[in-house]
Amino acid sequence: MRLYASKIPHITEVVTRALVEPRHLEINDREEFKRDIESILREYLRKDRELTEAAKDVLEQRGLPYSDLFRTKRQLAEREDFAIGDESINWIATQLIELFMRSAFVEEVYADDSTLRRTLKDLLRRNMQADDDLDREVRRHLKHLNEGTSSFEIEYQKQLEAIKRKHGLQ
Repeated sequence: MRLYASKIPHITEVVTRALVEPRHLEINDREEFKRDIESILREYLRKDRELTEAAKDVLEQRGLPYSDLFRTKRQLAEREDFAIGDESINWIATQLIELFMRSAFVEEVYADDSTLRRTLKDLLRRNMQADDDLDREVRRHLKHLNEGTSSFEIEYQKQLEAIKRKHGLQ
């Protein structure tokens, strides 16, 4: 699962509507509440980019191959109590629930934590699913190449960038 910056306004709106309309939360300023949600999502992206860069630096310093990037990034994330990949949904949901409990723009929380968490995880999963969908679409274009070869990796990245541009996920 991956969070794209271009999806943040949509996710913010969906989360706000899903929690306020059924009266899971009572808020006093909708726009400020949405800005709070957006700040959590943007902070996640910032921290994720920071960890990616740190992992690249570690690979370079140790002379490790680029294929070790995700493993190295995961190790760095664990040290900083941050989640990447599929665990990112849990991390973001936890941050949002903590925000609801301390935000000046949330008057009252009527739903219990498990209801909020379930709702948030479902919304985030649906809106962050683009990664899996993108991967399937890219692989459909690369059936003629053998997976694991350098030409596959190069073409995969080219196709992925083209499809992201096509869907406005840059």
